[in-house]
Amino acid sequence: MINNTLGIGIQGVQDGIVGMENAARKIARGGADGPKGSADGAGNLAEPIIELNLYERSVEASAQVVKTADETLGTLLDLRA
Repeated sequence: MINNTLGIGIQGVQDGIVGMENAARKIARGGADGPKGSADGAGNLAEPIIELNLYERSVEASAQVVKTADETLGTLLDLRA
């Protein structure tokens, strides 16, 4: 069960990183493609910036899952010793 939890947490971190990379690419393209100083350019960046923040929170949450599973495993090993 702990092994499964670790796997889910690690997969969540990996998925979040991929999502962050994709959002960063969108931001980079939007900054280069959109007209400078226009409302349209800012509108094109709003969604990927929000996505970037959401993926960041997802990575943080998944990392906490990994940390908690690790601590639980450590406690179980200490009890068995």
